[in-house]
Amino acid sequence: MFRKITNWRLETPFYYGWLVLTITALATFAASGLTQVVLGGIQVYITDESGWDEGSLAFAASIGTWCSGLLAPLIGRLADRYGPRWLMPVGLVIAGGSFFVIAGSSAIWHFYAGYVFGRAVSNPVLVGLVPRTAAVNFFRERRNMALALVSIFRPTAGAINIQIISYIASHQGWRAAYRYLGFLSFLLILPVVLFIRRRPEDIGLLPDGASPDQTNVSTDGAKRPVRTPEFSWTAKEALRTRAFWLLLFITALGTLASSATGFSLVPFLVQDAGLSTVSAAGVLSLGTFLAVANLFWGYMADRVTPRRCLIVMMVGAGAMMVFLLSVDSIGEALIFAVIWGVFSGGLGSLENMVLAEYFGRESYGTILGVFSPLQMIALGLGPALASTVRILAGEFTPLYIAMGAAYFISAVLMFLARPPRRPIRESAEAALPGD
Repeated sequence: MFRKITNWRLETPFYYGWLVLTITALATFAASGLTQVVLGGIQVYITDESGWDEGSLAFAASIGTWCSGLLAPLIGRLADRYGPRWLMPVGLVIAGGSFFVIAGSSAIWHFYAGYVFGRAVSNPVLVGLVPRTAAVNFFRERRNMALALVSIFRPTAGAINIQIISYIASHQGWRAAYRYLGFLSFLLILPVVLFIRRRPEDIGLLPDGASPDQTNVSTDGAKRPVRTPEFSWTAKEALRTRAFWLLLFITALGTLASSATGFSLVPFLVQDAGLSTVSAAGVLSLGTFLAVANLFWGYMADRVTPRRCLIVMMVGAGAMMVFLLSVDSIGEALIFAVIWGVFSGGLGSLENMVLAEYFGRESYGTILGVFSPLQMIALGLGPALASTVRILAGEFTPLYIAMGAAYFISAVLMFLARPPRRPIRESAEAALPGD
């Protein structure tokens, strides 16, 4: 009886997996208030009112990001075992509490306590790892598009939140804005518990909406091939492959290049290219917003494989780093923003598509969790690397040459990271997920 109650689902005129993704998008929207990009966008309101320096806030962002990477392997295993239905409410409670701690902080260490803890938990649980695991579990034929959608939740939510928080901060103060985000986080707990499920099999469905009793005869009487069960690797099996470690290194290089470029773009355009601060910020905003191009990459991945798309993306992003060195006008800067935004914006989603294609869904959360520590280290190192190069060299040219090389090296490594051969299993026990 208890199992029947907990596995109840709302009858929808569309596949239930789309409802799951919608609820996760709302949770991501709330949690995006704890992301680096949002803190960077609204930090002036905090520093002007509190007197804290910008470096202290940047350090909080880096610590929170690195702590989220340390938690990711544990969250990944929990995502495979319990799913988003029980993890995401916990994440919303912690995020909501963190927002209220931040809003009430009277000293910098109060701010750190709220932000670092909230960022560390909310990033894997509400923004990245758990929502992506849900997408992989609920979709197979449409998995690439589902992962593309999940990948645009954070940047679009962050862009919207920057505007909302800025508006509230200018009228009621930044503390009121964080309190509103806290209330929103607590309000979302109920719909998450009611509507999100671990896997489609728990509610009598299969990935993409196929029914378990579906026959192999179509409505016109013609036979169609029965979908073969998806082969899934265990985490231990995946870690023994060359493809896994190549993908891990590719992810770190690509994340470092994108993070360093994004952080340094505005000062480069102002100091080296001669643009105004407003124009430079607009260029960066445009490039960030073009993460919506993940939908394009999801479409293309279904037709030419995620691996080939990732190779093209890396080459394109690397070429734009060369182009950036010659930018000296607003027109050229906008060309860079559009093309670089389309290419670099697809990095995260395509890497997740490749992982799902290579290793399946049973241990996807655990496998993705192993990726996160190094990825978060690279994400946090990007700004530090950009600042260090500027101080030592006096310009960003060496940085962009190195980041272009990182993109090109990643493309070569992706070419070498071919799908691994399926492991030979001696017994059925070896196929258990999460080993």
